[in-house]
Amino acid sequence: MLDLLNQHRTIRKYTDQKIAPELLTELLETACKASNTGNMQVYSIVATTDNELKKQLSPAHFNQPMIIQAPVVLTFCADFNRFTKWCELRQADPGYDNFQSFIAAAIDALIAAQTFCIAAESVGLGICYLGTTTYNTREIIDTLKLPRLVVPVTTITVGYPDGISEQTDRLPLSAVVHHETYTGFTPEKIESLYSEKENSEFYKQFVLENGKETLAQVFTDIRYSRKNNEFFSEKFLQVLKEQGFLK
Repeated sequence: MLDLLNQHRTIRKYTDQKIAPELLTELLETACKASNTGNMQVYSIVATTDNELKKQLSPAHFNQPMIIQAPVVLTFCADFNRFTKWCELRQADPGYDNFQSFIAAAIDALIAAQTFCIAAESVGLGICYLGTTTYNTREIIDTLKLPRLVVPVTTITVGYPDGISEQTDRLPLSAVVHHETYTGFTPEKIESLYSEKENSEFYKQFVLENGKETLAQVFTDIRYSRKNNEFFSEKFLQVLKEQGFLK
């Protein structure tokens, strides 16, 4: 299992081979065995295989080609709609229309999503996470007809890989693991942790192609700019209000 996890690659191109419905069901059942808050399972997974619906979802994901090409698109949602209705039917007063409940449900959805990905890769499938889900949440809600107290938090495309991509680099373990308490980062430590990434030919070319002086500037000025972060933050907060998780 460790070998499998260490070989993870993001797969953005898929063959025409369909995923057998029985296999997809088995993988979804495995995902739903994952840990969750209070065993409430306050998440939902929308499996989209219909080509027309995938085309409707595509603009919300900036028309990335794998949305249409992948045989299955899975949208993982924080979902307190179902649990709230159950409580009301059982003369219980649900108090889940708040931000804390959204966070709990979002965590549950993401745990289920990653469990699905590990299961899918174990049988030879490839996956790709799409971070665009929280950028255009309203559009996804409208396309998938998601009711109150249901908010999409991540999307995964899945299918049989059309070729194997290069494995993405990662920072040294010491960049992300802190023992006992948080360890601060001195300028010297930052230099050490990011030197290999910054000095690789791939990222040097990446900086050059984007017309910047440093790799950090590519992230702050182009990929994840302050302007875009603030815009999509406001958009997402508005969705949380409209869907009932914020007053």
